[in-house]
Amino acid sequence: MELTTSMISLPAIEPSWVQQVRADPQLLADIAHAVGGPFHVLYPARFAENLTAFKDALISAGVEGQVYFGKKANKAACWLSACAEANAGVDVGSAPELVHTLGHGVRGEDVVVTGAAKSEELLWLAARHRCLIAVDALDELARVIAAARSNVTVRILLRALPDVDPHSRFGLSATELDEALDRCVHERERVIMEGFSFHLNGYDVAPRASLASDLVDRCVAARAQGLVANSISIGGGFAVSYLDAADWQRFNENYRDSWFHGNKTFTHFYPYHQAPTGADMLVAILASAVGEDCTSLGVKFAQTRTRLFLEPGRALLDGSGFTVFPVQGFKKRDGYGIVTVAGLSASVSEQWKGSDYLPEPMLWPSAETGDRIDACVGGASCLEYDMLTWRKAPFPRTPHYGDLLLYPNTAAYQMDKNETNFHQLPLPARVVVSHAGSRFRWRLDERP
Repeated sequence: MELTTSMISLPAIEPSWVQQVRADPQLLADIAHAVGGPFHVLYPARFAENLTAFKDALISAGVEGQVYFGKKANKAACWLSACAEANAGVDVGSAPELVHTLGHGVRGEDVVVTGAAKSEELLWLAARHRCLIAVDALDELARVIAAARSNVTVRILLRALPDVDPHSRFGLSATELDEALDRCVHERERVIMEGFSFHLNGYDVAPRASLASDLVDRCVAARAQGLVANSISIGGGFAVSYLDAADWQRFNENYRDSWFHGNKTFTHFYPYHQAPTGADMLVAILASAVGEDCTSLGVKFAQTRTRLFLEPGRALLDGSGFTVFPVQGFKKRDGYGIVTVAGLSASVSEQWKGSDYLPEPMLWPSAETGDRIDACVGGASCLEYDMLTWRKAPFPRTPHYGDLLLYPNTAAYQMDKNETNFHQLPLPARVVVSHAGSRFRWRLDERP
């Protein structure tokens, strides 16, 4: 029997706090009435739980280190306050990001500045506030040295070009690292070379453990040259699972273009189920056998007294937010529905990577019953490709004007990476929710 669209459902893994918010008969309706359009719901308490899990993984392995939140994953201010309260760090890539971070209580010493070809303003601010700067190129190192001579001492890491990704535009090759180290030795009174950093694409454990081990060896050698060299940053790329394993397997085994509006074709999807994820992936990295004696990476860090830094974004935001779109219209076409919502697909950024966000939206209120219907979801613009969900997702009843669609687990990279004021539509409001006894209360997050 041929599998039809009505046989496929991809419900997101749903944290208990989201279930509680959905169960409240008034909260979402009150927020929607107040903001008058689409909005993002943010829950810093879940972010803090994820942060604690990463810290605990370091402690359990006996490794000293720091967790830096990859700020580019979400622009909201509430995450910065959570980092400040937990004495965690923040990873920034621009002067406005650094100013925003410092303005919410994160100390300069707890900021790592990454990215390529940093502006003079960013380097100056980072040096003034004693931030840790990940140097990406030899010409950038020269600019850092010049800033140190005219300003203050500067703390740096040298970013390594990974052997497994030799065509990356980021990082220093092995030859360039040697030259950079010679410069750091010559300037060690002004430039404090604290170690190395890297970032790998994908979510594999083994290459991260291998490269971290190699760079620990480089740290030990650099110390013999009189450099501090006591830290390694392994970057981000910690996996997240949005869907249960069985649902994700069933989708991949039966996938067909007819499940999507207009038989839309896709070359790839984000891996919506993975293992290990989050802090468990860090545990696996630290437990990996490395070197000729096959000791664990965690033991190697501890024995060499090397600190481990990491820069998760997606994994810290996992389960920390969702996005709400008011329904503006519904029509039937070729046996399925087309829902139009207030807002744009730019607020679900996966669509702008030539893919589809597969965790399916939830209809609110959901208490009403009716005939199940499969429907795609389009934005409020005049563009054919403004689609929030190309897939004909299942709904328990026909969506009506005034209903709300909840897009799950959107805090990481989905919410604001590509948001735009196209059609002069306002950007979705950012709403922070917190527990107040037996109920939730809400407030607006400040605009950065």
